[in-house]
Amino acid sequence: MKYFSIIIFAFITVNLVLSKKCKVDTTGYQDYEKEHLSELDEYSAECTVLLRSNGDFPLTDDKVKDIYLYGNGARNTLKGGTGSGDVVSRPLTTIEDAFTQCGYNIKTKDYLDKYDEIIAEAKEKYKKELHAGIDTTSFMEVFALLGKVMPEPDYDIPYVKEGEIAIYVLARVSGEGNDRNAVKGDVYLSDTEKKIINDLNKGFKKFLLVLNTGGPVDLSGLEDVKNILLLSQLGFYTSKTLVDIVLGNKYPSGKLATTWTKFEDYQTIGDFGDKDDTNYKEGVYVGYRYFDSANVDVMFPFGFGLGYTTFSINVKSVKLTKAKFEVVTTVKNIGKFKGKEVIEVYLSKPGTTIDEPYQILVGFAKTKELKPSRESNVKVTFKLTDFASYDTKTATYILDKGDYIVRVGNSSRNTKPCGIINIAERINVRKVKNLIGKPGFEDYVPKVQRKAEDLSNVKKFTLNASSIKKKTIKYDRDYDIPKEVKALTEEEKIRLVVGYYDDNEILPLPHVNTTAGKAGSTANVAGLKRVVMADGPAGLRLSRDYYLNENGPQSTMGTFPPSAIEFFTDELKARYAPKAPEGVELLHQYTTAIPIGTALAQSWNRDLAEILGDIVGAEMEMYDINLWLAPALNIHRSILCGRNFEYYSEDPLISGLIAASITDGVQSHHNTYVTLKHFLANNQETNRYLSSSNVSERAFREIYLKSFETAIRETDIKAVMTSYNLVNGVHVNESKEITYNILRNELEYDGIVMTDWLGTYSMSKYPNTEPYKVIKATGDILMSGKLDFFKNIQQALKDKKIKIGEIEESASRIYEFAKEFEEKKKN
Repeated sequence: MKYFSIIIFAFITVNLVLSKKCKVDTTGYQDYEKEHLSELDEYSAECTVLLRSNGDFPLTDDKVKDIYLYGNGARNTLKGGTGSGDVVSRPLTTIEDAFTQCGYNIKTKDYLDKYDEIIAEAKEKYKKELHAGIDTTSFMEVFALLGKVMPEPDYDIPYVKEGEIAIYVLARVSGEGNDRNAVKGDVYLSDTEKKIINDLNKGFKKFLLVLNTGGPVDLSGLEDVKNILLLSQLGFYTSKTLVDIVLGNKYPSGKLATTWTKFEDYQTIGDFGDKDDTNYKEGVYVGYRYFDSANVDVMFPFGFGLGYTTFSINVKSVKLTKAKFEVVTTVKNIGKFKGKEVIEVYLSKPGTTIDEPYQILVGFAKTKELKPSRESNVKVTFKLTDFASYDTKTATYILDKGDYIVRVGNSSRNTKPCGIINIAERINVRKVKNLIGKPGFEDYVPKVQRKAEDLSNVKKFTLNASSIKKKTIKYDRDYDIPKEVKALTEEEKIRLVVGYYDDNEILPLPHVNTTAGKAGSTANVAGLKRVVMADGPAGLRLSRDYYLNENGPQSTMGTFPPSAIEFFTDELKARYAPKAPEGVELLHQYTTAIPIGTALAQSWNRDLAEILGDIVGAEMEMYDINLWLAPALNIHRSILCGRNFEYYSEDPLISGLIAASITDGVQSHHNTYVTLKHFLANNQETNRYLSSSNVSERAFREIYLKSFETAIRETDIKAVMTSYNLVNGVHVNESKEITYNILRNELEYDGIVMTDWLGTYSMSKYPNTEPYKVIKATGDILMSGKLDFFKNIQQALKDKKIKIGEIEESASRIYEFAKEFEEKKKN
């Protein structure tokens, strides 16, 4: 076996002098908060990615206490994105305050004060422009303000251009309801941002660009900037983590889970953002699959990330056992600082009869912390059958004949072959059906010829086809209705499949008398315990402030999340975000804001994901929340998707595995479960309710279904939430092919299926979801619960559009799910 080494970066030799530890004052916090924040503090730096470094950081001179701090994120630091995924936690410490609390002198307070004035004026102007074109009496037009983001404006403020240390914090926010825009101040840097950053980089002895963003920005024009840290958005300890990294108390060890490059480099083969039809013409060539296959140069590739130290990676052994391949590497810290490295394993398929991406991620592992000169053996395994290709012509998952090259490295652009698996003849792994219809186009296939590789010294294996048993999916199966459900009245059966509602309520936010700020619950039919739900995924989202009345805890959060009403008028805030009645005592409850999904994936650490899930699960148990409406694991198909910050990656494997690990953490607690969302092909916010994602059967299965399949295979998932969008002209939540045939039969999923929070929309050529069709598709519960849903199903039953047995089947799954809580409670 030929060994090889990968040297990822070389630093100037320095001795690290640890700065004093910086602490956040948690006086008055409850014990569980202190415990959870301590865990968050320990691991948050693993989610950060060092993109460039010349060795100037961490700061080693503890005597230098002056910092020139610039940028929109210095004082307006972002812990996460906006919308239903925004966790209302304790007030966030800004980056400016975090440095000040650690004894540093911020020399740019006048600059930051002037910037605040300019931004305040710009936001007022932007708000007036937004309201000029809408009918504020229309709920839907007001709802369209959700997720609106003002691009960063240009401005002219004098600033110091020379000195010892400067840090520029560039922030970008996005959110539910609207997508990002390829304009200056959003995807592109503003002219002011570019000028200041380049001036600081040139004039200061040490300069660091910090990216406090939820997704990529185009960094072209900053080629000379020597130190760039992707801080991301890390929840409560976003600011403290940066200070600790700058001072050397912690170190970055993350890797990119989405490719960062110039906006012009991203694929434009497929559509994005059409309100009616978005055509996924790029097929399986999403993210690095496209860049690597089309041989497009990128700024920072998938899986890339530097550190404060350097590592060598040597292949120690490889072996094939049936369809399972194992790679063992020896990772050695050859630098001067402690750190962690990630081993990434990719697979290049032969593409004999089906075109294939250059390589796909099939496994990864992160080392333990390694001190200088220390080494560790890291094992990564994968099953070849888990990565079978989908042959649309025969509706079969296959392993094509030819050579499969296994590659190991530390980014998609830095891999070396370590093994070859030869398959003599095509192997049919799993026979299914083509079920989602045709998109109306042929998928893109790259036409790039790659140079032949010298594989003469790479160990070769032959896969024994007899070790793989072909599986044929059976789509018809009987479902036994419990006698208790049979005994319910027709009205009770329908109430079970409609989320809890109050007949007198107008807004679709049910007020369950449990915890203030929950998202909804199941109905309390036949004495069953309500299954109470709350939003995520950057922690447990509840109302921070609430009051008590005769009906129990009452939220002050209103219809919209606090982060969504920035551009509301006072009249709209009063209507949709009412304050507590005068004279009542205002109470408080706090949950922990954890890193956004994208940041968590950047850790490449499944243990960390489980730890954060444990934090969420503990707080769910404390606040009597049974279903967390998270994790969200849609694919970063385009960097423009406004909700990408909630999602993990452009790659389905890392998305599915991180989701599975956070699930294990949540579900280690009593009566606490997750809800995988948004199922499926939900990759834009523009008219997310009625836009059709038109996608080929192969891309649907290999890219968008794969993340959910991975999570379901890895752990015990109890709930799945369907997305609003259509696939090839059919609402996902109305598609029996997707819900029943694919999810329940092919993936052998036996939990409940709920809709996203449905309403009535009129933005597209496509019709709204029909509630009874959701039940016919074997969906189990319509959320958030409305009298209109009940009436629709009741009328459909009278009109014989739906059978009572179909209602009973969905009601049974809800009944048994709720009953499970009753049994656990007794035990």
